[in-house]
Parts: sequence; structure tokens; C-alpha cells
Amino acid sequence: MKNLIIVESPAKARTIKNFLGKDYEVIASKGHIRDLPKHSFGIKIEDNQFQPQYRVDKDHSDIVKQIKDLAKKSDQIYIATDEDREGEAIGYHIAKAIGKDPQTLPRIVFHEITKSAIQNALENPRKINMDQVNAQQARRLLDRIVGYKLSPLLASKIQKGLSAGRVQSSALKITVDREREIQAFKPVEYWSIDALFKPEIDANLVEYKGKKIEKMTIGNEKDAREIETVLKDEVYHVKSIEKKQRKSSTPPPFMTSTLQQSASGRLSFSPKKTMMIAQKLYEGVKTDKGQMGVITYMRTDSLNIAKEAQDAARETILKTYGEDYLPEKPKIYTSKSKGAQEAHEAIRPTRLDFTPEIASKYLSADELKLYKLIYNRFLASQMTDAILESQTILFASENGIFKASGRKLLFDGFYRVMGYDDKDKLLPELKEGEEIPLEKLTANQHFTEPPPRYTEASLIKKLESLGIGRPSTYAPTISLLVSREYLKIEKRQLIPTPIAFTVIEILEKHFPEIVDSNFTAEMEEKLDEVAEKKVDWQKLLLDFYTPFIEKVEKGKKEIKSLKKAEPIGRECPECGSELLLRSGRFGEFIACSNYPKCKYTEAIEKDGEEAPTPQTTDEVCDKCGAPMVIKSGRRGSFLACSAYPKCKNTKPLEKPKSLEVKCPECGGELLERNSRRGKFFGCSNYPKCKFVSKFEPTEKKCPECDYAMAKRTFRGKEVYECIKCKHRIDA
Repeated sequence: MKNLIIVESPAKARTIKNFLGKDYEVIASKGHIRDLPKHSFGIKIEDNQFQPQYRVDKDHSDIVKQIKDLAKKSDQIYIATDEDREGEAIGYHIAKAIGKDPQTLPRIVFHEITKSAIQNALENPRKINMDQVNAQQARRLLDRIVGYKLSPLLASKIQKGLSAGRVQSSALKITVDREREIQAFKPVEYWSIDALFKPEIDANLVEYKGKKIEKMTIGNEKDAREIETVLKDEVYHVKSIEKKQRKSSTPPPFMTSTLQQSASGRLSFSPKKTMMIAQKLYEGVKTDKGQMGVITYMRTDSLNIAKEAQDAARETILKTYGEDYLPEKPKIYTSKSKGAQEAHEAIRPTRLDFTPEIASKYLSADELKLYKLIYNRFLASQMTDAILESQTILFASENGIFKASGRKLLFDGFYRVMGYDDKDKLLPELKEGEEIPLEKLTANQHFTEPPPRYTEASLIKKLESLGIGRPSTYAPTISLLVSREYLKIEKRQLIPTPIAFTVIEILEKHFPEIVDSNFTAEMEEKLDEVAEKKVDWQKLLLDFYTPFIEKVEKGKKEIKSLKKAEPIGRECPECGSELLLRSGRFGEFIACSNYPKCKYTEAIEKDGEEAPTPQTTDEVCDKCGAPMVIKSGRRGSFLACSAYPKCKNTKPLEKPKSLEVKCPECGGELLERNSRRGKFFGCSNYPKCKFVSKFEPTEKKCPECDYAMAKRTFRGKEVYECIKCKHRIDA
């Protein structure tokens, strides 16, 4: 072997391998192979220097050994991780893990995974950018410092399981502040005077007795009725007709935040789902010309477009839509995002000849939806502006003036690709001075509405506008807040839970900088400056760490505990100690005051009453012989041993469904089971036999390895997939 290329993901490795000959081996690190330890602080601080204690985790030990073995046999080793700070750091850690000096290994970068891009990258290698690596290290250590020092304090003062983070807490405060606005909101009454002139022309009052009428001008019914009485009997004529042409500008191509927002609004995709699908499209999918990446890198805050891509877009527009849709010069866009990395590209298709029509034969339904969104947006960004005509007619009487508005599309421009959703609201051809019959005039009551709750998309837009986080952090930040149960999602709205208010109140009082969006944005700018070699990363850490730790120590003494521990007047049935009402991450519960020596607990129903006595059954525990009782949990009712907590045996209330197919490992009975992750199929001889499958096994055998195959849907069609080797054949 002559050359080894190391990337992050297996899909990316497979795609690149397709483009290169036998002289190249491509292997994936499967993400970060070194990180701070999971169960300790992992940062050594000596002489004001921060030394991260990186470890290769157990999940990556085998892949590191594999890469080391391949590296020994290779004449040249290329680092080909993504071109961003995270990718630069992954490349640095790969080199360190296999015992190489990161500065000696050639680093290749590309914005798209196509044959020409890979070959060009191999011809123009560079070195690992240590300034970018240090910026990522600084971010990682800052997040570890906040998480490891602040989270235990919150857990000790409020309840177990709480966490705080440099970006997550700032994002959480934004949603809590919005919820506070909503709770404090008081509706204000206002009235409008609306008219219908013949033929079917809607208009609204804009002036009364020489006074301009705005949204909140008429504040009560009395005034509204007086105006209504005066105006409904008056004679109206056309005071003026105004027509104006205006341009509707083309939208810029997508960057990470706008892609997530558009996919949320148009496709109802969550940001997390959008990024998962975009990752697949970038790393490589089947196309009419083989496996390749069909979009450029999806984590970007740049709106730059490569000249070759611009030229290809202009050629496609001219050929497909004609000269009227092609502007004289290529359109250039610049990002308003703070700290945007303009060396990167916007998100665009890598091949314009891979049209959505052709793509529909190769991509899954969701992949096609997102690809079409990206493809059309990019093409539209290089087309001519649309032209609309706005129309305004004023109808006047002795005491009032009403305004009617309309518009129509004169030239569709970029809407030819993106579609024009609005219906033309055309006004009839009238003449100034002519009398116009009044068909209807009404006074209508309205009330102001509170600001809307954030959705995932609108929160990302807010975070971006404030400079909080970067493209790679938007979706994970929201996912973390939801998984920690600080936020819940209802009808696509982000709603802070009660514990979110408690945490933010504590942080606002004792750690205001952690939830201050300006402070968080400034820190992001400083991290950008580290990447640009303007700020020393060790000084950045020290400037943050010293005052922060002082506040943590002060908080340990001064923050009043909010933990609930109210006696309920009953003794523990296990040890006789007093039972207490406590609050936890999932609500209130009853626990023994002698914890941790006695771990007796009881559930509490939502209305505050104690849970009913468990229903007894005729079934006996097969572990200790005690009667089994019916209890309720987060996933429904189940059988539990009445001797709990001495015996913690549980069983499903209903016997699992048995399959006709036998276990391919031991020949035992296969059962359909449920877990928090959904339905799965497992062997009845567990734990002796640990066979498990996400998909239902069938009697069909794999032609490659003779193992059981499962029937499933893959990219929109039914296939048989081997449970062991993943070989697929059409169903």
C-alpha cells in the first residue's frame, strides 16, 4: 500500500474510495477518537496553563489500532477530515492517537465529495491549522469548565440531573424570557373600520375627519360606533389610483441556519433531521454516475459560491429558461453572520445535471425533498429578480378615506424555479373621480396578541442574529435542552418547563454572564480570534476560569437550597424512618429520609395525591417467590415484584408476541418486545443468548453469509437486509 486517507465517517470513506485507485486505502475514524474523560474533570491546571487530559475512549480503541496498523504499511498518510474547526481538531487528534506529529502529515480539504474535488485536494495538500485546533480546544475546555463546575452546583441546590452550559444556558434564557413576556402580556383592545366597495373591493379606514387612522388609534367600541354611523351613509368617489413596479430580490443560497429554517417551514423537518439528511447528501449517495456527494459541506455560515459553480448555474439557467431569466452579471452574496468563515462555500448542489427529476430515481423521499430545496434555492439565487406591480386606490367621502391594496406578478424571474405561493390580488380598472358604491361598512373589534413562542427554526434564527453558537452547534443545543427536559415541544413550539425558570433565575442572580447573550457572543468572537491567531487560547481560558471559579465557590455558600424535603407524617415501611416529599427531575415523589442507607421511594400522581396501592395479581415472582403486582410507569403498566426494593424483578403485563421464525443464534423462541427506543425482536433465552434485531427476522437466508434476513423499507422500497452483514436484496 502507498497512501492512506483518514476521514471521519464510513459513508465519506466509501465515497472517496470509489474515486481512487488501488494505490489508496480510505478509513474512517468514526468521529472524535480522543476526548476529555467522561467521568472526571480532565483538565490539569499548572502555572496558569490548562492541559487537557485527552483519552481514546473504549468505543474507538479498535479503530485506532486499525488505523495504526494501516499507517505503518503506508508511504503517505493524508488527514481528510471536514474543513472546519471540529474537523481540524479531529485530524489533530487522529495524528496524536497514532503517534504522529500533526504538523508532518499532509492535510487535504474539499467542500464537496466529487472526483475532481478529491483529486484537486490531493494535488494541493496543506498542514493542520493549529490555530483552528486551539480555537476548538478552547471551546471544548470552556464547555467542560462550565459543565463540570456549574452543573453539580445546580444539582446540589435545586435537584439531581440538572446541567448548565456556556451556549445552552444562554439559549435557554432566550426562551424563558419570551415565556415571561407571554405570561406578563395583557391584551389591548383596538377597533378597525372595514369597508367593501363594489365590485368586491376590500378597503380599510386610513383617515377620519383629517386625522390619520393607524392600528391602535380607535381604542374602544364607543368611538368605533360613532365613526361607523357617520361613514356608512356617506357617498364615496375614487380619490387616487397609484401603480408602482417593484422588484422581488432573489434569495441567497443556503447556509446552515437558513437551510434549517427553510426545511422547518417548508418540509416540517426538525433541525436535527435536516442535518442528518444533509450529511448523507454530502458524504455520498447513489447517483446516475455512481456513489458521490451531491451537495457541498452542510455546516457553513458563508454565502460564497465558487466561480465554476456560478458559471454552471448561469449556463443551466440560459439553456433551460432563456435570456430573460439570466442577469447580466453573476450574483454575489455576503453573509451578515458574525464571524462567518468566508473561505467556505454556501450549501449548493455539486452537479446541476443531477436534477431533482433524475435524483428522484436514486434518493429516498426525505433526501429528495431536501435536495430539491437546496437545488432550486441555488439556481434561483443566480436568476433575475421577479417584478411585481403594487396597486393602491384611495376612496374618499366627506369625512373619511379608505385604502385598498392589490398586487400582481408581471415577471416571475426566480419564482419560475421556486414557485410563487401568493395569489395575485387584482384591483379593477377604475377612474379617478368616479363614484364608487359602498356595499358594506363594519366596525370590528380586535385585541393585541402576545409574542409567539419560539420554534426550533425561529430560535436558530435568533441565536444566529445574536452571534451565539456556530453552524455546528445550533441543532445540538436545542436537542440537548429538550433531552434535559428544560424545553418541551408542542405543536412545533418550544415551551420552557418549570425547572427551566428555576435554573435561569439562579443563573441570572449568581452567574449573569453565563446567560448573557452578549457575553456568550463576545466569547464566540474571541474564539474566532484564537482561530485567526489574534488571541492566545491559554489566556482566554485563564481570563474566564479565575472569576468563574470564584463565583462557583461563593455560590456554594450563598445560594439557598431549593430542594424540597417536606415530612408527610408517615413512616418508611422498610426502616421506620420518616418519609419525605421530594422533587426530582421527573416531578415530585416520596422518599425515605434515611437515604442513601434506605432507598425506599413511592410515586406521586400529577394532582399531588399519592399513587394508588398497586393492584395484586395471582402471578408469583420467579426470582423470590413474592406476589407480583401491577404498577404504572412512563411507558404504561407492568408487573413488578411486591418485595421491591429487595427484589427488583419486573415483567411486561402482556406476554410478548412470539414469532414463527426461530432465533438464528440458538434456535430459541423469538419475541417482539418494546423499549424506550421502540419495538425490537429478541431471543427468549436472554441473557444466555443475546440476539437482538431492530427489524423482524424472516426465514429468508442471506446469499452472502447464510444468516437470517429481515424485511424493511430502504430508500422508499421494500428490501431484505441481512441482520449480520447488512447485505440487501430487493423484496
